[in-house]
Amino acid sequence: MRVEPQWVDYNGHLNMAYYNVLFDRAVDEAFGLIGLGPDYTEQRRASFFLAESHVLYRRELQANAFVRVTVQLLDFDERGLHYYMELRHAAEGWLSATSENLALHVGMEERKVTPFPPDILSNLAFMRASHTRLPRPDALGRVIGLKRDKVAAKAAAPKTTPEETRLASGTRH
Repeated sequence: MRVEPQWVDYNGHLNMAYYNVLFDRAVDEAFGLIGLGPDYTEQRRASFFLAESHVLYRRELQANAFVRVTVQLLDFDERGLHYYMELRHAAEGWLSATSENLALHVGMEERKVTPFPPDILSNLAFMRASHTRLPRPDALGRVIGLKRDKVAAKAAAPKTTPEETRLASGTRH
């Protein structure tokens, strides 16, 4: 895959939205290998939808850079997938971004979460078994927040008035 010139923003690097385009293309390719591609959606009237994603931007990418994305299935159950991806510069190998994701299997007619069929569960088990040999990524489960010590955070916290406290409690009487 390549960073398209039109994906570069006014900061001179790959716009954040297009990191997700690259990740999404890799998801389609990787999960298509086990039967969860466009044919699955068309023939079985089901798909999987992203429910949560955490992208960590590590290093900028510029126009025309060739990249590669790896996908690691961390876990799955009868209705969902937990997977992790790394986006790397193809020639130099450095890490540009990671993405940790939770996706849910959805019936396309009712648009509700539904169990995977047995053959797909079997394919997912095979994929996960092969991916358990890979090291567990360090970036999993990261929490977003500013790094402050507790004293500085308490001092920086805005003071609340009794009225704000009462309103925040949800009680108006």
